[in-house]
Amino acid sequence: MTEPNDINSPIPNSEESDRPTEDVKTESKTDSWQNRIGGIWHDTNNRLMKLFPVGKAAQTMMQWFTVDEAQVAEILAKVRAQLPTTEAILIGKPQTGKSSIVRGLTGVSPEIIGQGFRPHTQHTQRYAYPSDDLPLLIFTDTVGLGDVKQEIPVIIDELLGELEQESNRARILILTVKINDFATDTLRQIAQQLRQEYPNIPCLLAVTCLHEVYPNPTDDHPEYPPEYEELNRPFAAIQEDFGELYNSSVLLDFTLEEDGYNPVFYGLEAFRDSLAELLPEAEARTIHQLLDEQASKQLGNIYRDVGRRYILSFTIMAATAAAVPLPFATMPVLTALQVSMVGLLGNLYGQTISPSQAGGVVSAIGGGFVAQAVGRELIKIVPGFGSAIAASWAATYTWALGESACVYFGDLMGGKKPDPEKIQGVMQEAFESAKERFKGLKN
Repeated sequence: MTEPNDINSPIPNSEESDRPTEDVKTESKTDSWQNRIGGIWHDTNNRLMKLFPVGKAAQTMMQWFTVDEAQVAEILAKVRAQLPTTEAILIGKPQTGKSSIVRGLTGVSPEIIGQGFRPHTQHTQRYAYPSDDLPLLIFTDTVGLGDVKQEIPVIIDELLGELEQESNRARILILTVKINDFATDTLRQIAQQLRQEYPNIPCLLAVTCLHEVYPNPTDDHPEYPPEYEELNRPFAAIQEDFGELYNSSVLLDFTLEEDGYNPVFYGLEAFRDSLAELLPEAEARTIHQLLDEQASKQLGNIYRDVGRRYILSFTIMAATAAAVPLPFATMPVLTALQVSMVGLLGNLYGQTISPSQAGGVVSAIGGGFVAQAVGRELIKIVPGFGSAIAASWAATYTWALGESACVYFGDLMGGKKPDPEKIQGVMQEAFESAKERFKGLKN
């Protein structure tokens, strides 16, 4: 059994960080840091116990801050059932921008999206964001369209079978068509069958790859919406071609940064607003929140960039859970969300950790904020605005915890021992800067 460690054990003493990197790499790095966090979760609780009267009430309070792996799984299952999850069913030929739509809505890099899609049926694959356990967005992508004509009935049957399954998720069909592609009989056939069977599922027609018909010379996107005749004419023809098979249409040109077009996600705001008009309120609000904070900004560091998109997703979930107006009722839920977030960030940085190990990292990084967590829960007794403050605090704390975890795992990935003073400084700085960002967050 691992002996209890100091609260900063996973983040070694700053004096030790002066050791040469070569020495650190010679150790069994994974065993070293993972073994040492084994006792952190319980050690933190022992320290917290000293802050409160000893007795049954204090014992109960400490349990709110401790969630074992079985409890984490149970809580996440309940949270998952209540999430405002949107399933977007992407239907279109290859190279029509389906993966780019996933990038635009999630901010995740093409490499990670490519790895994230998993086979679902013979002709569909799926990607859940930010994670399979807690998805805010689920993308179902059709594959093989336009290849073999006789496969179309099979694809239709698979999609109909998918839609027949009962689900509390909001669903939307997204038809992707290139601006210069008029061979759309197959896509129309699929859309017609799905709309006939499920007329209540909204359908968005996304016309993509606009730059392929820009007049020469055109070096960049025009102001949105574009007013080129070379673009408006085929757009109108495509709209007429699909007739009443869609509820709304939008022009998009989501490119890669190296393509040289600015912005990279041209038409993203119009796309977001079109989705908001077609989706239920809760799901529309979630997508607005996911895209609200500098959605197209390139941060230059793939890990930190993707990490922040994941952190934002969990921040939204935490704020939603914390708004429940029952003091302490949401503490286990918030803990489970944060443990899940840290585990996902660890995987992003190449560190596979269990929920209990992720809990040790949460305790080590955010232990100093536990007293504030107690105060935040107690303020819910204030009529009228207590829950709003709790939601903002939960969002702020979750964001700061995620930022600190990125630094922690980034150091480990680089073969360095994380510096406790540096990471606690990141936690405090991120917490202060996030206060204004998430002030008055609505849920």
